[in-house]
Amino acid sequence: MAPNADRIQLPLVKDPERLAARLKEIPPEPGVYLMRDKSDRIMYIGKSRKLRSRVRSYFRQAQKLSDRIAMMVRQVTEIEFIVTDTESEALALEANLIKQHQPYFNVLLKDDKKYPYVCVTWSEDYPRIFITRNRRIGKEKDKFYGPYTDSGLLRNILRLSKRIFALKQRPQPLFKDRPCLNYDMGRCPGVCQKLITPEEYRKTVQKVAMVFQGRSQELIEILTEQMHKSAEEMNFESAARIRDQIAGLRSLNANQKVSLPDDTVSRDAIALAANEQHACIQLFQIRAGQLVGRLGFVADAHAEPGAILQRVLEEHYQTADDVEIPTEILVQHELPQAEMLAEVLSDRKGRKVTIVAPQRATKAELIEMVERNAEYELQRTQKLSDRNTQAMEDLAAIVDLPDLPRRIEGYDISHIQGSNAVASQVVFIDGLPAKQYYRHYKIKNPTVTAGHSDDFASLAEVIRRRFRKYAEDPQLPRVGNPDWPDLVMIDGGKGQLSSVVAQLQEMNLLDELRVVSLAKQREEIFLPGESQPIETEAEQPGVQLLRRLRDEAHRFAVTFHRQQRSDKLKRSRLDEIPGLGYHRQKQLLAHFRSIDYIRQASLEQLAQAPGIGPHLAQEIYNYFHPA
Repeated sequence: MAPNADRIQLPLVKDPERLAARLKEIPPEPGVYLMRDKSDRIMYIGKSRKLRSRVRSYFRQAQKLSDRIAMMVRQVTEIEFIVTDTESEALALEANLIKQHQPYFNVLLKDDKKYPYVCVTWSEDYPRIFITRNRRIGKEKDKFYGPYTDSGLLRNILRLSKRIFALKQRPQPLFKDRPCLNYDMGRCPGVCQKLITPEEYRKTVQKVAMVFQGRSQELIEILTEQMHKSAEEMNFESAARIRDQIAGLRSLNANQKVSLPDDTVSRDAIALAANEQHACIQLFQIRAGQLVGRLGFVADAHAEPGAILQRVLEEHYQTADDVEIPTEILVQHELPQAEMLAEVLSDRKGRKVTIVAPQRATKAELIEMVERNAEYELQRTQKLSDRNTQAMEDLAAIVDLPDLPRRIEGYDISHIQGSNAVASQVVFIDGLPAKQYYRHYKIKNPTVTAGHSDDFASLAEVIRRRFRKYAEDPQLPRVGNPDWPDLVMIDGGKGQLSSVVAQLQEMNLLDELRVVSLAKQREEIFLPGESQPIETEAEQPGVQLLRRLRDEAHRFAVTFHRQQRSDKLKRSRLDEIPGLGYHRQKQLLAHFRSIDYIRQASLEQLAQAPGIGPHLAQEIYNYFHPA
């Protein structure tokens, strides 16, 4: 259905008549539903066998919703739907729409920073392989594998992969016009000098990706065939290199044998452990009798165990390649829609995929092992949650907050005597860093210049820019808005706090925002209008939470300041070259990497750089080589 151009801005929960009318329009058929907010952004995409019943369940007062979903429902202003013939089609459509729109609330699994992923940047000519804890980075073609529960083992696998296969070893080239020692040792194919074509290099990266897909045995079979072919063609050097790669691959999983009756079947085993708040899920990937991956997820425990496992599997296989789907999936609890999921996965894989809840024998013992691992992870998650809850409770008592400060923002300024002044905004959610919400600011105040700093004015500017939209539109929601902080912390003393308070008063926001400052020397907490700090102990959980926030804001600000200062130093000499503006300076530095390489470049090499023609190349060359 097409979106309504004259969309009403009032949330549906505050307009019962329109809500009732909209729910009646939704048919009791399979399909996908899309929930939009007042800005017409898609907040959530879901699928159901009976659309009307599923959508109505969000708005029933007796329905117990998680905090995340309840927050979403309060912001829904429109509901759209797309009818399909079967629920299987709805699942496939849902997956495509989620990939396309990436809705904010469309994540059952929490973005848990404990678990790392492997990213392969297929969007680049020469793909990079690296470990990250943020799946939101990257481009559409980039591929993520994970999340892995054992970061140490993951780093070891990546390190061994770089030793087994000839891959790019350094993030930046060591030399401008020649490869480094890794090329001479055969550990790198000379990516920095493009001594290998993108097509050939991508073939090597595809082999490494097979390791993270759990397809090591399949890769060994392919390499074995290539080794025999090279030997038949008398290419013994190539055969020996492939032989070493096979030996290295076998050593990766040598000690991870899992005893199962059929070692030829690829299977996943999934189980969970849950309490009233959290559900910790473990998924073991077993290929040819070997445990090749152990993935971990955390979900809200507001559904039946089978429904949680169903949704986890749906989300996991949405991002997996078809070849990664196993032929057998062992589950701890019966899935509510196991047949539908098995049908979709079978269509994708091109062969039958079975989903079983084993009750006895070896497979049941495997599920028990996965469940024990999930229980250990739940204990660790609960311990961390309890610690953070205790810290938030203590902080709420210290600064007299009515509720727990779920979202806390910290601000800091960094500069050297006013030069390259920048600010940082860091965000903690439920006591943990939420780096996807971090933000940098370049100070624009014309009075803040080299030799003249003004932290008070800089902080006031940052606060004004951060909360300007709320001052301009008082109707923007505060309560339940994931962007609205429960507490704002300023790095500094009474002076810094006063400047922020004055700015908030000018914006008529002081009564709505709770602001404190944390002074560095004695770790003193100041409240607006108070001349003396709050009496606290340095080791109080709430004070420690503020200190972690303050230290993170300081680190983030200093890192950005150093980056800005470094960029300015690089460009300082280039500013003197006639006709070389800011944009072309960036292109030149991106091409040559440093001022030294630019100075050493020939006239022909300069002219070949992006955005640099023969005339400008001559100007640059003359500047570094005066007559």
